[in-house]
Amino acid sequence: MSGLGITLLTSSGLMAMKRRALRRGLWFKVLDRVERSIVDLTISCVDRVRSPRLAGMLVKVWAKLVDAMKSRMVGLMQTIGRALAKKIAELAVSWGNREAHRWANEPAFIQYLVVKEINTLEYFGNA
Repeated sequence: MSGLGITLLTSSGLMAMKRRALRRGLWFKVLDRVERSIVDLTISCVDRVRSPRLAGMLVKVWAKLVDAMKSRMVGLMQTIGRALAKKIAELAVSWGNREAHRWANEPAFIQYLVVKEINTLEYFGNA
């Protein structure tokens, strides 16, 4: 992340971040007017950020955008998938499968459960 931090604190790095956020439709959804203005003014006024205070603000804006840019699958795996895997693993352990406790932390199993959940009619509200 250190390399990313250096480019983030330049006008070209900020323009690249803004471009990505605009392409994904997140620039106006995720950031408020003040945050967008800070980035826009920094791009137009400085080549490289030297102020620690401004750098801190820009890093917070960048973190908001990174969180918003996480793929939908990753987000669902962290929320829905982990909970489902934990429940299924606990049930399998209660049935006598001693190795099933590992399922709760198995990324492939969690991803499978999320894909299965996405593909059910109930998930989309069509039931």
